[in-house]
Amino acid sequence: MRYDLVIFDNDGVLVDSEPISNRLLAAYLTELGHPTSYEDSLRDYMGSAMHRIHDLIEERTGQRLPEDFDDIFHARVFEAFERELEPVARAVGVVEKLAAGGVPYCVASSGSHERIRVGHRKTGLDQWFDDGRIFSSQDVGRGKPAPDLFLHAAERMGVAPERCVVVEDSPLGVQAAVAAGMDVYGFTAMTPADRLVGATQLFSDLGELADLLV
Repeated sequence: MRYDLVIFDNDGVLVDSEPISNRLLAAYLTELGHPTSYEDSLRDYMGSAMHRIHDLIEERTGQRLPEDFDDIFHARVFEAFERELEPVARAVGVVEKLAAGGVPYCVASSGSHERIRVGHRKTGLDQWFDDGRIFSSQDVGRGKPAPDLFLHAAERMGVAPERCVVVEDSPLGVQAAVAAGMDVYGFTAMTPADRLVGATQLFSDLGELADLLV
């Protein structure tokens, strides 16, 4: 292995949640008087922690989102997850290979711990990710594109940042990994390659990942 730790983003890399959550986010923001298309949501909010959504809306409009915004949004997302969520194609196989090879891995997500766990239970990934392998932006002061979350995950896993590789599908995540001093493999299944500037390498199918990591 070229690396001592593989850090996975969650949404869009392990679970196919980005279409669901961005569709619902766009609809909810529009409902609240902030017209947002699905494409707008992907461009502006994909990979964001919730606080960044609040900050961007206030910065652009001068208005604050309702106090119960996060709770209502998450309730809608979790309900949709129960109906629709699937693992990203070949994600389970990649994690199985890492586990079989004794390669340390974890997940570091902008999503809340509850969101991560709900998604993993629905997709069967929970058997591969115990509590010690799950890190959320809730654990640190700043979410992506700040490096804090990835540095926190590496520290908790006992691996130096330069010995880590991050698997990301969002521009914010790539920026965070680069800022953390880590290599980052950009997953282009949903994000155009030219938006993942700074990635060490790009790939379009998780089936390619195991070979890239060796």
